[in-house]
Amino acid sequence: MSEQETPSEEDLALVNALQFAPRARWTDLAPVLDAHPTSIAARWERLRAAGIAWVTGHLVGDPKDMSLSFLEVDCDMRRREAISAALTKVPQIVTVEHSASDRSLLLTVATLSFQELSEVVIGRIAALPGVIGYQSAMSTRLHQGGYAWRLSVLNATQRAQMQRLAPPPGPSTHLPPSHLELLPYLAANGRVTAADLARALDRSPATVQRQLTRVIAANVLSFRCEIAQRCSGFPISCQWTARVPAGSHDDAARALATMPQVRLAASTTGMANFIIVMWLRSVADVMDVELALAQRIPGIELLRSTIILSATKRVGWLLNPDTTGIGPAQHPLSVTDFAR
Repeated sequence: MSEQETPSEEDLALVNALQFAPRARWTDLAPVLDAHPTSIAARWERLRAAGIAWVTGHLVGDPKDMSLSFLEVDCDMRRREAISAALTKVPQIVTVEHSASDRSLLLTVATLSFQELSEVVIGRIAALPGVIGYQSAMSTRLHQGGYAWRLSVLNATQRAQMQRLAPPPGPSTHLPPSHLELLPYLAANGRVTAADLARALDRSPATVQRQLTRVIAANVLSFRCEIAQRCSGFPISCQWTARVPAGSHDDAARALATMPQVRLAASTTGMANFIIVMWLRSVADVMDVELALAQRIPGIELLRSTIILSATKRVGWLLNPDTTGIGPAQHPLSVTDFAR
């Protein structure tokens, strides 16, 4: 990433605004950001083209009906890059990260059933040359996900304005096949316009506009604005596995909700029954965070901390080594909105 591609404060404010309302119109953002709609549109296109920020549309799934799992994969370090590349091609593996610990790769997996996890995903992992072993933890409750993480660049007034622009989620409704054909385009670019869709699908703009309006209202997609981590001001990613007393998980989740660094908080199976992921400003922050966790969550036992060296895939989106986005993985849409 060149110096010219480093986002300005105005760029970060735009990304922060789109985290609240990913499909907000430029004319609606103009008074919030105190900028002309044309300038805002040009700024966003530059950020998107450079892979600094992007908006995707993920299928909405009820975590109660899904199997969300976290896998730690040990592999021959000489084959790690090849294994990582192979795992990014597995649709159910929505996030692939390289760790600095004895576990070479950390995976977030979303499947429609436990059977799919055990028979399909783990089967594909175990069959890869160089895989030595794995450990898995299944999420029993997701308390917080990356979809709720914010840059915190906007002031209180601007945040209130953006919250008013964010449409409240409604009940999911069934869509006909003609409408479902819009979904892959919205997954690749969550801000795609009706005009762009009309050209891609060879349909009239008026028809596509009606279909797009219905797709958005049907709440089958959850739109999410992401930013390249190194551009966020929080370049360090750390994962903790912890043990929390059985009756204290909800209290722990409420305490974590007050910490803006948190990207993921989930209760899991296993001796380590809680996973926490944060984006931090420096490695030195790890000790401060651990002290804060001990003070805010009585009885928590931090079993292990792991620094993430890099990620090749995050929530279905392929990443460059500098964390900028490449684009969506070339496989069917999966239910990934509740992943980190």
